[in-house]
Amino acid sequence: MLTTVRGTHKNGQIIWKEEPPVQEPTEVIVTFLSNEDADTSTTEKKQHRGGSMRGEVWIADDFNAPLHDLTDYM
Repeated sequence: MLTTVRGTHKNGQIIWKEEPPVQEPTEVIVTFLSNEDADTSTTEKKQHRGGSMRGEVWIADDFNAPLHDLTDYM
């Protein structure tokens, strides 16, 4: 089972921001995020301008058409 739990490393200890979902001793792997990737609640979130991808995304005209490969199952 792989589970991600956020925390902060400070003075050689990890301070959990949420309770880990295990009670028994468990092997862990710790990944350190760079300061740019750190908790967004303490850093300013990047704002995306609405409509900035206009003209970059399209949907085929037959997007909702039935898939002929699945006719045996319908």
